[in-house]
Amino acid sequence: MSKKIAVTSLFTAFAVILSYIETFIPVVGIPGVKLGLANFSIVLALYLLGDREALIINVVRILLVGFMFGNMFAIVYSLAGAGFSYIIMVGAKKINLSIVTVAILGGVFHNIGQMIVAGMVVETYSILAYVPVLMFSGIITGMLIGILGLFVYNRVHKYIFKEIGRDIR
Repeated sequence: MSKKIAVTSLFTAFAVILSYIETFIPVVGIPGVKLGLANFSIVLALYLLGDREALIINVVRILLVGFMFGNMFAIVYSLAGAGFSYIIMVGAKKINLSIVTVAILGGVFHNIGQMIVAGMVVETYSILAYVPVLMFSGIITGMLIGILGLFVYNRVHKYIFKEIGRDIR
């Protein structure tokens, strides 16, 4: 097994663990709001491993967590949110926005993607009135994830690049 595959697998396991931990952290007062801890591993993977690996980690995490702790609706909502946020985060990274900004955009667009699917499922878009609340929470949680991601990236990137080679990006 190549070192890059091994590191991608570790990031996937880390994302699954963060998703599991998040199930024990209630966000009081705002229904549907989560911290997005798994996005921490996705943001780090984008910058340390590459776009393709981040996508693989995201999809595998959603499927594993959905089958272990959720249901088919949870998987569909998560895939919609993650897919939308992934596209935005990759684009933001490509135009050299900061890790913090990329994480904020990821949090906001994850919520927007899920709300679009929710609107289709309940066949009304009146629920989109809830988007500003979710955008605010996405900004706050994305900023926290981004600051943590920047902190960790600055401390580990040279070790990961040294261990598995600079060609991993």
